[in-house]
Amino acid sequence: MEFYENRSRAPFKGFVLIWQAWKHWRARRKTQRVLSHLSDEQLKDIGLSRSDVADPLDKTWPR
Repeated sequence: MEFYENRSRAPFKGFVLIWQAWKHWRARRKTQRVLSHLSDEQLKDIGLSRSDVADPLDKTWPR
């Protein structure tokens, strides 16, 4: 068996997936933080309510 036959095709794929998930999580948290500082009138202007801005993890993550 040659070296290239035993080599993984994507050795860093797991790290890439973790990195992408972390970037996605950070973007969501940043958006949630910015929206939480808006007033109710500003949220209404963009078609959202205060409950739409609530932390999504509060609804799905057991505490």
